[in-house]
Amino acid sequence: MNETRTLIWSHLGAIDYASAAHLQAELCAAVHRGERSEHLLTLEHAPPVFTLGRNATDADITSAEAWRAARGIEVRASNRGGQVTYHGPGQLVAYPIVNLSPDRRDIRRYVRDLEAVIIDTLADVGVAGRVRDGQELIGVWAGSEDAPAKIASIGVHLSHWVTTHGFALNVDTDLDHFQGIIACGLGDVVMTSVVHESGTQHSVEALAARAAHHTAIRLGRELRVASRDEIAQLRREAASRASKNEITRKGARDARPSRRLEADE
Repeated sequence: MNETRTLIWSHLGAIDYASAAHLQAELCAAVHRGERSEHLLTLEHAPPVFTLGRNATDADITSAEAWRAARGIEVRASNRGGQVTYHGPGQLVAYPIVNLSPDRRDIRRYVRDLEAVIIDTLADVGVAGRVRDGQELIGVWAGSEDAPAKIASIGVHLSHWVTTHGFALNVDTDLDHFQGIIACGLGDVVMTSVVHESGTQHSVEALAARAAHHTAIRLGRELRVASRDEIAQLRREAASRASKNEITRKGARDARPSRRLEADE
């Protein structure tokens, strides 16, 4: 019988996109080498950021540089799948770093697992979530059948069957920021949030705990909550790695959505 793997959950709070991206890359490599346990990172991205997935183009960002600057929104490229999306305060971002080998080597199954995690998390706070048919409609939706609204986006990356990136669930997000992009490549998409759908305030950290619980169940892992010292160490690793990378980039943090200059991983 295979031994149940441990999934270490760390809620990092607010962290910038570059630091989180570099931390994921480090953990992914360590998990592949068998040097570290699998991790689930939950967090909010601050400052806010538009991220361009592998299928995105510059045209997916419709806002002017001045519009983004006024709102403090960065632009970053990402090696995840999908097109462009938004991350910012009030949004739960979950990054599972897990090895799908040997028994879960099916990317479609993994995406369905993430959708189920989100739906179960929403159900815990009385919000009905659902999936829709079509590759372009991956993610979780709320609202009525006649007026669907997207509440969570999914974009993942695999390296040697170890996952990075994951999902973003709008909890109490500034939905107006989505107006600066063609979100997920869907020109007419309406975005919504947990607070909007439920009419009740919810914290990102509370939903992160529910998402961690459901992730462990869905992936067949034993959940362990990271200690404060472990979380502090992860934040130090993220900041240190991002700082070193910024030096090598020689200041190439252009506000234009250039995927060459702003690749994080």
